[in-house]
Amino acid sequence: MSGRGRLALCAFAATLMAAGSMLPLVDTVGWLFQAAFLLAVISGVGALARRAPLARLATILVQAVVGLLELTVVFARDQAPLGLLPTPDVIRQFGTLLTAGSDDVSRFAIPAPATDGIKLMLIGGVLVIGLAVDALAVTFRSAAPAGLPLLALYSVAAGLSGGAGGWLWFLVAACGYLLLLLAEGRDRLSQWGRVFGGAPQGQGRAARTPGHALAPARTGRRIGVLALGIALVVPAALPAMGDGLLAGAGTGNGSGVGGGGTISAVNPLVSLQDNLNQPEDREALRYRTTQAAGSDMYLRIMALDTFDGTSWRFSQRKVDDVPEELPNPPGLSPDVRTTKVTTNITAAGWYRQNYLPMPYPATKVKIEGRWRFEPVGRTLVGDRGQSTRGAEYQVESLEVDPTSEQLASAPQASKALRDEYTKVPNRLPGVVKETAEDVTAGATTDYAKAVKLQDWFAMDGGFKYDVSVNSGTGISAITKFLQDKRGFCIHFSFAMAAMARTLGIPARVAVGFTPGTPEGDIVSVGLNDAHAWPELYFEGVGWTRFEPTPSRGSIPDYTVADTPSGVPSSTEAPDSAASGAPSAAPSSSSSCAEQTRRIGECDAAAPLGVQPPTDSGTPTGTWIGIALAALAVLLIPLLPLLWRVRVRARRLRSGYGDHASVDGPSWVVTDADGDSGAAVGRGGAPPTPAVAAERALAAWRELIDTAWDHGIPPDESQTPRKAADRVVRLGRLEQPAADAVHRVAGAVEQALYAPEPRPGVGLAEDTRLVRAGLRASVGRWTRLRALLVPRSSIRVIWALSERWTAFTDRWGVHRLRLDRWTAFVARLRPARQRG
Repeated sequence: MSGRGRLALCAFAATLMAAGSMLPLVDTVGWLFQAAFLLAVISGVGALARRAPLARLATILVQAVVGLLELTVVFARDQAPLGLLPTPDVIRQFGTLLTAGSDDVSRFAIPAPATDGIKLMLIGGVLVIGLAVDALAVTFRSAAPAGLPLLALYSVAAGLSGGAGGWLWFLVAACGYLLLLLAEGRDRLSQWGRVFGGAPQGQGRAARTPGHALAPARTGRRIGVLALGIALVVPAALPAMGDGLLAGAGTGNGSGVGGGGTISAVNPLVSLQDNLNQPEDREALRYRTTQAAGSDMYLRIMALDTFDGTSWRFSQRKVDDVPEELPNPPGLSPDVRTTKVTTNITAAGWYRQNYLPMPYPATKVKIEGRWRFEPVGRTLVGDRGQSTRGAEYQVESLEVDPTSEQLASAPQASKALRDEYTKVPNRLPGVVKETAEDVTAGATTDYAKAVKLQDWFAMDGGFKYDVSVNSGTGISAITKFLQDKRGFCIHFSFAMAAMARTLGIPARVAVGFTPGTPEGDIVSVGLNDAHAWPELYFEGVGWTRFEPTPSRGSIPDYTVADTPSGVPSSTEAPDSAASGAPSAAPSSSSSCAEQTRRIGECDAAAPLGVQPPTDSGTPTGTWIGIALAALAVLLIPLLPLLWRVRVRARRLRSGYGDHASVDGPSWVVTDADGDSGAAVGRGGAPPTPAVAAERALAAWRELIDTAWDHGIPPDESQTPRKAADRVVRLGRLEQPAADAVHRVAGAVEQALYAPEPRPGVGLAEDTRLVRAGLRASVGRWTRLRALLVPRSSIRVIWALSERWTAFTDRWGVHRLRLDRWTAFVARLRPARQRG
């Protein structure tokens, strides 16, 4: 294979290996096979154009036109004349599909369905990156800059997928890039002379110069591996730089545990809106609990406690090992009534979250895996890729039931806590604090102010629940939300927490799930139950949940016992319906807030009462694909070993004295002087001279390849006798292995130079003796490499290259003899080539 052909093949492989990082984005893999076929056509067209040869820019232009035609056939054939030609209607169709794909990306959670719009974005992106890689590495013969588009492809995929499986796809993409660099290095080196590799005789391959040319390729591989290792290891050793290129691998929300024992997270706003926008609910969790029916079992994932005026975020915190008993909840007094609750939770096999959903406040957690405890937020976080996928765990928690009097009489929190959790930026618009003061006018306690804020959002302020609202969280977003009065849970919880802070009430935002839908004694929690709510701190009670979002969740009992002004009123029993016999729609009573029922908007929450589809498990086809992929991962590294075993067995089957029948008639070979007994064999008549020569040469090739595998490269310039001396010397062979080498070399001399070659006897056994001697003379690493990655397996690539050359010669691919075509090509050549 020519240097450019090898580069083109490696560029194609590198692009597909980098494109593999996009597999977690969609729920099927068929698009990747489609992209591979289309990219193969583009690469083939580029190879033919370079053989013509066309000018570099003309080659790229031809490839781009072919790519456009391919996309037209696949995605817009109905709008194209003849189903092929791109027209303005085709371009408009592309625009429509790209717009639809962009909407689908914002609508669906990962993995998204492979809609036409998403497939156009994926396949089109792979073709564009593949064309750029081919142009840089092959057309312009500069493989190093081709890493930039490959990196861009991996980075976009890793960013969208939240790093799902990022370490694996990074290594795959990096190996593809290194393969491309090695191919370019071999191509450049070949222009200075053939690399020595011990090519077989008689195959039309020029002799190679021993030793020196192999070193640069080996050095290049080592440099590439070293650079990859530095890119992975060094950033992980510097806490200020995070975890390196694999940071966040395996996290579903862009979070992870750093090497310095800290934890950080990004705003989960987009993921939460994606879950709420799912066209169909999908079960994420199931749980069974000892908590009384009708109680509020919110499953809390994390708390966002830093407000910078543009977003709420998770602070960077220290994490510890999970203790046997979690510490007491901060601020909770023994005077507040609590009930111990035990909850057994099972996560769906597809649900991948780096933080553990738990009731709050948890006091004990039993779970297998690598989990760490963040004490401030009382959160369990997976360490380095640990996730909730398929997890089964038990949580012991407290159901905190304060009275309105306890909340109203709560003393002021400590100064340190107030300084941290009432902090608001100076750039926060003044309308936020003004609105908070207007809404809470007349309230004399923090508790009364909090209840007034909650009721204003949920009932009195005219707000509407709308998931389709833009999910911005900046300064303009909170002002716009207060004006338009439309949003979903993120907007309500963010706004209430910010307004509470302006009033001096410590506040943060919790993210997790509402109680879910009862199914007998089991509760099902789906994606549509994803939710956010504010937590306000009251000394003696601790962090306390409020529910400002209309038609979502349930209003806490301690916020309806008294009116916001503090004047006592009749106590309602919001859980009376739930404590009775189960109704036909159990979620209507559990998920419809009290104030929502009073204003007649429970119909808006009705869809939450519909039983969501449960997880049906991983499809059989997926398991088959996983099994085949695992089998390929196991077999591909073993291919050199398997090839070597097969070749050795084929060669040694031709030896004498090992496979002949001992019961057959015997025969004796006489030497040149007429003496008998030089060689004796059994198993039939002695072989013909041609067969004897073939078997001797097979044993010699096996001996030479065995020496090569153990670090002694072949030297075809030497005679068999000198080559045998060289193997004995470099291999430090002792008797009887050294004698075996010379016996095989003598048989080869007979086969090559004697008028009538004598058949050798025991050549296979001699070859095994040499192999055992070489194994004994080298170190453990060399023996392992000779077994798993034998150097002589390079002969496979040589054989394929020879066959490809023979094929192209046979079909005249290299010969374009038509005069008119030659003249046409000459006009298209660059001026420097014509000159």
